[in-house]
Order: sequence, then structure tokens, then C-alpha cells
Amino acid sequence: MDPTPSPAPPSSPAPDTDRLMRLATYAAVATAATLIVAKLAAWAATGSVALLSTLIDSALDAAASLINLWAVRHALTPADREHRFGHGKAEPLAGLGQAAFIFGSSALLLVEASDRLAHPVPVVRGEVGIAVMVFSIALTAGLVAFQKYVLRHTDSVAITADSLHYTGDVLINGSVIVSLLLAMTVGWTAADPIFAIAISVFLVWNAWQILANSFDMLMDKELPEEDRERILEIARAHPDVLGVHDLRTRLSGQQGFIQLHLELDGTLPLVRAHDIADHVETAIMAAFPKFDVIIHQDPKGVDERRAEFET
Repeated sequence: MDPTPSPAPPSSPAPDTDRLMRLATYAAVATAATLIVAKLAAWAATGSVALLSTLIDSALDAAASLINLWAVRHALTPADREHRFGHGKAEPLAGLGQAAFIFGSSALLLVEASDRLAHPVPVVRGEVGIAVMVFSIALTAGLVAFQKYVLRHTDSVAITADSLHYTGDVLINGSVIVSLLLAMTVGWTAADPIFAIAISVFLVWNAWQILANSFDMLMDKELPEEDRERILEIARAHPDVLGVHDLRTRLSGQQGFIQLHLELDGTLPLVRAHDIADHVETAIMAAFPKFDVIIHQDPKGVDERRAEFET
């Protein structure tokens, strides 16, 4: 009899994981809505194009956060008959939508800032804009801190993208304060559109990062090589495993999937081969708790057609 205890069933996510993700989406929408109202009033009072850039960004943040709210709610829906692998890919789909929003806003901002650079307009009541930016930084920094806390427990792609937005907003709002101070103290009105152009470039870079991460997940990109090597090491560590091949990995939202073939002694009873696979599965899931592991057992020495990229 095998002295090793039977593998425990896969552990389910912490009970508060879903609640944390939903709270993060509600907080993002509420923050964006509050900032839109504040920045709209400040832009109307100052006429600052840099401040307008942050207003546009907050408006798009609100739209993106609403998409995230839908995506997270959908992604958390359990697997069903028509979606056996769950609904996790709703998160990278939301990421693509966010990237599109940001690219569009950056283009509009670049056009407006270029026109303002060619036809300068003095900034008035800059102190109003500065006060709103300080308020925006404080509110956004609080949201980002909460999002980081949620990400430590969930690794949500959609919330990661949203957090990237708002982290950029903290920097953007700071740059607007600098541009307003330069316009108020030394009369350098060109600082306003120059900072707006710089912000648009920064937004494009953010959008590209979100697009690349979302595309990788939708295209089932493999896990990093160090993770793959870790999986192989765990599988090979079992004394009855003679080899491992056809390792495949992918992510779908918070859920991951690992598939591999174990090479075993062909004379082993089926029940023993199954028991070995169960123990390897348990060991892999202990190292990768959010992954579903599927293992196939092969008799050692059987010639199989294998993909060229497999080691």
C-alpha cells in the first residue's frame, strides 16, 4: 500500500476574493465620477488644456471602470455547461476595451494640445486648478492603494489594468500642478500644452502595456519559462516519474490551466499510475494554487508524436 496520503481536493479561492474584486470596481467607478465633476468645474474656471487632458482621462477612466465592473462580475461567474473553462477571458476583453479608450483619448488630447501650442491662451485662476489636482491626487492615491491590496489577493487582469490607469493619473495630476505653477509664476504658457502632449504620450504607453497583456492572455501565451521549469521540476521529483513531456500552460483571468504527460513504467497497474498522477497533481497545485491541472499517463518508451517546441 502507498504510504503517501491521498491528494486533497483542489482548494477554492478565499471566501472574500470575489467581494474584494467587486469592491475594487465600485471604488474605481465612484472615484472617476467624483473626479469628473471636480475637474470639469476646474477646467471651466481655468481654461487649462493640461487640466482638460486630465478631465478627458478621468472620463475615459470612468468608462473603462464601468467596463471592468461588467468584466469582473462576468469573470467571477462559475463555469457552466456552455463555458466549461469558466468566464475568465472577460477580463482581457475588458483590457482591450480600455486600451481602445485610452488610444482614442490620447489622439484627441494631442490634437487639442498641438493647437493650443500654436495659439497660446493664458491660464487663469490657476490656484483653482491646483487645488483640484491636489484633491485628485489624494483621492486617486487612496484608490490605487486599495487596488494594490486587492491585487495581492486576486491577481486580476482587469483590476491590474485599472490600477495602471489610476497610477498614471497620480503622475499626470502632479504634472498639471507643475504646468499651472509655471504659467502662474513665470508666465510660461507653453508649459500647459507641452505637459498635455507629454501626458498623451504617457497614456499611449499605458494603453500599449494593457493591450499587450490582454492580447497575450487571449492568445493563450505560455507562462514564463521559470514557471514552466518549476512545474517540470515538481513533476520529475516523484520517484516513479521517468519523464515529462507535452507541458502546456495558459491563463484565463484568475484561473490558470496546466496540462502535461507523465512517462511511467509500462508494467505498473492502472490504479498505481493514477495514484502517481494524483500526487504529482497535488504537488503542482500546491505551488500554483489557482491552476487547474490535467495529467495524462504514458508508458515509458512508447513512441509518440510530440510538438517540436516541447523539451
